[in-house]
Amino acid sequence: MYDIIIIGGGPAGYVAAERAGEHGKKVLLIEEDKLGGVCLNTGCIPTKSMLFSAKTYNHALHAEEFGVTIKDASFDYSKVKERTENLQDKLRSGIAALMKMNKVEVIKGTAKITTRHSVAVGNDEYETQNILICTGSRPFIPPIEGLKNNDKVITNVGILAIDKMPESLCIIGGGVIGIEFANLYAMAGKKVTVIEMLPNICGATDKELGKTVQKKLKAMGVDFHLKATVNKIDDGKVSFTDKKDKTTTIEADAILIATGRAVNTENIGLETIGIDFDRKGIKVNEKAQTNIPNVWAAGDVTGRWQLAHFASRQATVAINNICGRNDICREDAVPSVVYTDPEIASVGITEDIAKERGIEVVTTKYPLTNNGRYLAESNGERAICKVIADKTTKQLLGVHMVGPHSSEMIAAAAVMIETELTTKDIEELIFPHPAICEVIHDAMFNLK
Repeated sequence: MYDIIIIGGGPAGYVAAERAGEHGKKVLLIEEDKLGGVCLNTGCIPTKSMLFSAKTYNHALHAEEFGVTIKDASFDYSKVKERTENLQDKLRSGIAALMKMNKVEVIKGTAKITTRHSVAVGNDEYETQNILICTGSRPFIPPIEGLKNNDKVITNVGILAIDKMPESLCIIGGGVIGIEFANLYAMAGKKVTVIEMLPNICGATDKELGKTVQKKLKAMGVDFHLKATVNKIDDGKVSFTDKKDKTTTIEADAILIATGRAVNTENIGLETIGIDFDRKGIKVNEKAQTNIPNVWAAGDVTGRWQLAHFASRQATVAINNICGRNDICREDAVPSVVYTDPEIASVGITEDIAKERGIEVVTTKYPLTNNGRYLAESNGERAICKVIADKTTKQLLGVHMVGPHSSEMIAAAAVMIETELTTKDIEELIFPHPAICEVIHDAMFNLK
């Protein structure tokens, strides 16, 4: 009898297993593929590794702007991929070591819940006090004519597996995944086209920040077709209708489907024990608990924030509650990042969300071109820090940034929002100088 059986070894599952092991619980972790889930194997880690290589190459091409001459810079995709795969192997080994250190039993196979206290893997059945479901998500495949059984159509999984970059890439979907790949391929010197149904890129990201990245990508040669609907795909030809009802066909060597994620709720036995779920995911409360008291769920499968760091936190909340510590998963200060060049980082609400909720706010935009460190290390391109606060209380509600190192700075803003600091509280803090993070501090003085 196990204390906890965890289904899925991604950022929710393996973190939950580690935490439960630290509490001395007897834990079984079931993973049908490789430890690390989508994040390590086909998502966060490989894309960031490749993006860093592309950014390094792009910086080399523009090194003369900083008084450095680099001759014959080149982008060797085979070496980029080799470096990425070595990194993945190292991190997977690290997770396996963590499981061993915390006495977590790991088995490979497909799990299916058979009762509220048992999970089967093949012909073997395992008994448990608690079940934690962390089965994640997969690429959503839209019902586009000609999409299936087309050798030129790939998902984010397939594009990471190819050995040679196509010379031209059409990306269907201008959300975070699509835009990061657009940036990667554009920096590598490839022809990129993005087709997006919405009038803006990067989904729910602050629109002004998205436009800043879009402008940079356009300057790199990326073609954007917004408010456009794909009609059909014929081999490498993509037919779409734009906002003026004009139908256009473009041709590309490869077509990337980046139209969001679908939750993995099929064939794991949810119906067998009566778990409440729908196409958006498994329904959980703030403790990550389902409608079945001893069954929990965390990560993408819950349909909340499809972010690795949120998955880890939600899973930790589940383990804490299982182990007797009252804990809840708060969602007001979940940071999100788009790892383009420049980076976009956000936490808290946007102006649009404030309007929807009827919250009166004050907001300011502070240009990074006022920052000494930024000017010393850039060519002065447009970059901003947008700050949103409650009009009456001056409590910080949102920070949205586009510029270098935004992904590293946003954690500080998340702490400020989580701890409900006011602009006056933040004014009294001391920031290092010279540092780009000073823009957050300086922006507070503009909210008078």
